[in-house]
Amino acid sequence: MLAPRRFLPSISSLLALEAVARLGTATAAAEELSLTHSAVSRQLKVLEEQLGTALFERRGHGLALTLSGKDYANSVRDCLEKLARASLRIKANHKGGSLSLATLPAFGTHWLAPKLKQFSEESPDVTVNLGTRLGFFDFNREQFDAAIHFGARDWQGVDYLELAREQVVPVCSPNLFARTPTAAEHLLELPLLHLESRPGAWEDWFEHHDCSAGKLHGMLFDQFSTMAEAAALGFGVALLPEFIATRAVTQGRLVRAFGKPMELPHRYYLVWPKSIAPRAPLVRLVNWLSETTGSELPVSFSRVE
Repeated sequence: MLAPRRFLPSISSLLALEAVARLGTATAAAEELSLTHSAVSRQLKVLEEQLGTALFERRGHGLALTLSGKDYANSVRDCLEKLARASLRIKANHKGGSLSLATLPAFGTHWLAPKLKQFSEESPDVTVNLGTRLGFFDFNREQFDAAIHFGARDWQGVDYLELAREQVVPVCSPNLFARTPTAAEHLLELPLLHLESRPGAWEDWFEHHDCSAGKLHGMLFDQFSTMAEAAALGFGVALLPEFIATRAVTQGRLVRAFGKPMELPHRYYLVWPKSIAPRAPLVRLVNWLSETTGSELPVSFSRVE
């Protein structure tokens, strides 16, 4: 047993607390929970008696959380959300073979999804649930088993499995220029599209091609997908990862504006916390990705059975 029974309130009491804390009145909470006002009030009274502290104080016709009540309500909300997600995962895969993976939008769509399709065909008893995260997060607070990370090995407290290297290429609409650029500096005459998370990307590209370029301005985007669409519509030249550009070029929506793909020093990694023993579904995915990509497993992981 994780804790003495006296510290474990009923789910009904916790739901009542969360609803009143969020909605501000017992009446609104009762309506949402399909209970009577007196039933909600009774649940709150039982909870306060069990905890031995006041969680609410009356203000006018409503209820206001005490400082202790605010802290407790936040913890309760986190627990209820975790419980709901756990229930959803077990419902999605009743055998328990599911894992949650945080991924980057473009990489998840264009590189990872096709790989997971093959993985699911070979391991039909494992369900991979995907969520989007754009940067670092705390595995102890977020309900993810692993995540996709782009950059250097600068995520503390995790193991790494290298998945792919990044190559970028400038692409644009076939109708953007009257004549095909024959030198990198010709792109300076065209509108350039920029990604918020890749500041200096164009400057690095021009430097790689021995072309002088100062501070470059142009439309700014927060996702590769919207930037690629803008490029296809003729708004300018986009510097896209090869795994995105290839499909659009094959479809005829984009053309390569100049030169060969340029490899970046950063990598895409699968990362997972060192402090938590990886569950069996994650072990299977990591091993499968290692075999598929030819990447070496971290030493600490190779000892996990």
